[in-house]
Amino acid sequence: MEFLLTLLFDPNTRWVVTGCMLLGISSGVLGSFALLRKHSLVGDAVAHAALPGICLAYMLYGEKSIGLFMVGATASGLLGTLCISLISKYSRIKPDASLGIVLSVFFGFGTVLLTRIAQTGKANQSGLDAFLFGKAASLVQADIEVMMGVAAFLIIVSFLLFKEFKLLCFDPGFGRGIGFPMGFLGTVLMLMIVLTVVIGLQAVGVVLMAAMLIIPPVAARYWTERLHRMVIISGVFGAASGIVGTLLSGFTPQLPTGPVIVLSAFLLFIVSLFFAPRKGLVAKALHTAKLRRRVAVQNILQSLYDLTERTTASGIRTDGWGFSEEEIYHLRPQGSRQARRVLSYLKKRGWVQMLEDNQGNKRWALTDRGADEAYAITLNERLYEMILMYPSRFGSVKLEQEGDRIQDCVSPDILQELKLLLTKHNHPVLLPQVKYGADLSYTECHQAVTSRGGDA
Repeated sequence: MEFLLTLLFDPNTRWVVTGCMLLGISSGVLGSFALLRKHSLVGDAVAHAALPGICLAYMLYGEKSIGLFMVGATASGLLGTLCISLISKYSRIKPDASLGIVLSVFFGFGTVLLTRIAQTGKANQSGLDAFLFGKAASLVQADIEVMMGVAAFLIIVSFLLFKEFKLLCFDPGFGRGIGFPMGFLGTVLMLMIVLTVVIGLQAVGVVLMAAMLIIPPVAARYWTERLHRMVIISGVFGAASGIVGTLLSGFTPQLPTGPVIVLSAFLLFIVSLFFAPRKGLVAKALHTAKLRRRVAVQNILQSLYDLTERTTASGIRTDGWGFSEEEIYHLRPQGSRQARRVLSYLKKRGWVQMLEDNQGNKRWALTDRGADEAYAITLNERLYEMILMYPSRFGSVKLEQEGDRIQDCVSPDILQELKLLLTKHNHPVLLPQVKYGADLSYTECHQAVTSRGGDA
């Protein structure tokens, strides 16, 4: 704890943490647009392509200069991006293959130049060794000021051009149609991605900088469906990764900052993957289990309703006014173990009751509450069949939420028309005598139905 406080009160540490935080924000924001445009790996190519530019800038100038390094890295990165575009456009090579070619060639050339510089014995003084895996501790105040300035500039431009970038990601054709310079906007976005990669090279490194453009947006994608929220969450994740990674690397001497920052971002991704409220694996598993249980409950209730309806309509009354488990399973097949669990659940809720016939066999029947629920489920199912049969007449009928019932969402006139269609197609009549219980005879049930017109 004392060591952490010492780090936080150290001026150089505060500068480094601030710089990495802004780097994480800019990477998360611009990475969101790159992800949606399917250009995420372009950042990896730019990061590798920037290495020869940095080496050439050092060889020409003779000493370390973050400003000159940025110029060389930007020029080399843009050249690499241009090469990818030209190879894909004027040859039969696919974009992914051209990206791999440019990435490997530029990085190989940069490694050769880096080896040449190392042979002069000045590689450590130049600080070029920090560009491979990142070393935030090697940053000085002048470097941080440049990083902060460029990162702040990128964040502001992203905010000002948010609507244009949104159009570029989702519908560039429409943008061209209304007069927006989509080609120019694409070039601006690519230049901003290049600048983001360049300012992060010394902190995160050539090898891992692409992860800062990919992991925070992918993690943010699990939390929302709206672009502006995704951009904000991605920026927050990037900032948190930069802060946590920088502080953790400070606890262990000689530990590169870049890998720790990337691992921090990956931890946030794992949390998002499992525990995001709607798209996380845990939430999906719970939703799937809930959906399966609801379907199983509906199947059991519908089976009991159909069996009771058929038995009553035919004038045949079963002993104890109940049905065996085999009869229920046969009507809508499902696993016997799951069906028994559902029957026990329905019994606890008071929707079904367990009876015994003269031989002591278990039989199941609907209670009054269960009959009401089963009637509503069956009616909804049969109304939905009519909607599917007449799409031109009822195509406008939409359920707003999962689990809504048609009889609760349509107007009385449409509901009446759908019920008339049920009769027209000789659909099994929805008999309300299911709700009258086992103490009434079939004749008494039939009289009750007749007196109410056969409509529950």
